Amino acid sequence: MHKKEADLIVLALSSPIMVGVYEDKKLTESIVTDEKSSDILPLIYETLEKKYKINNIFYANGPGSFMAIKVAYIFLKSLSILKNIPLFATDAFYFNKNQPIKAVGKLYFVKTSKGIETKKFDEVILSNFELPNFLNYSDFDNKTVPEYGIGAVG
Repeated sequence: MHKKEADLIVLALSSPIMVGVYEDKKLTESIVTDEKSSDILPLIYETLEKKYKINNIFYANGPGSFMAIKVAYIFLKSLSILKNIPLFATDAFYFNKNQPIKAVGKLYFVKTSKGIETKKFDEVILSNFELPNFLNYSDFDNKTVPEYGIGAVG
């Protein structure tokens, strides 16, 4: 049986985790779960690998939850090496329309002209991540090392 070819986008910065399946650069399937990334990412991949020939994996490399980013990166980088699947990344702001992203306490990560910084907000800011309907390869690059934004913790 010939499997359909697809690319994956993985958003594992916080709960819920989202995985998008893209055929011909169009979102055709999405998986959303509140499970822990360390538990669910291998199961999601195993399920998708049975249905699709996965050509590329794209992910948000931060900022977000330190542990979630670390788990996603280690898992996806290992897959990339073991299965010879190219891995690409972009920052998390791409998936939430450049809204502040929760760091710790009242601190949030914000994207400025200088890069990613932290800023204090007294009110709670909800940051909803979304999978794009279309996958644009040029929005990602092969610098996949996580952007933890550790400066917020301290």
